[in-house]
Amino acid sequence: MTNIRDTKETPKKNLRYQRDKDREMVKGIFRFYEVPGGSMAFVYKAYKEDPVEKFEFFDGQVYTIPLGVAKHLNKNGAYPIHTYSQDADGKPAMRIGQKVRRFGFQSLEFIADEDMIGTAKEIITVEQTGI
Repeated sequence: MTNIRDTKETPKKNLRYQRDKDREMVKGIFRFYEVPGGSMAFVYKAYKEDPVEKFEFFDGQVYTIPLGVAKHLNKNGAYPIHTYSQDADGKPAMRIGQKVRRFGFQSLEFIADEDMIGTAKEIITVEQTGI
C-alpha cells in the first residue's frame, strides 16, 4: 500500500530537481530577430522560491544565463501568422501558416535538452473548422 506522505513528496522532489536544473548556467548568444542591433529587457520568475530577476539583452552579445531563462527565450519568442482557407466542404478553415521568431538564445554549449532545440521541431498545424 502506498503511503500518502510518499506521493506528496515525490512531486516536490521532481520540482526541486527541475528548479535546480533550470538554475544551471549556460552560455550563448542573444539574437533579436525583430530589431537587429536592438535590446530587450524583461523580468523573470519561474518558481515560487526564486527571486524576481531583471534581464536586459543586446542583439549579438554573449551571455551566461540560467537554463530556465534560455528555455523561456526560445519557447516564447515567436508569434503565429494565421492563414485562412476552405476545407473540402467549402467551410472556412483557419490554420497557423508559420511562426515568426522575434528573439532567441543560441547556445554555445552542447545541451541535449529537447526544450532548447526550438528550430528543429516540426511546425504543428492548428485548424479550426465550422465557425
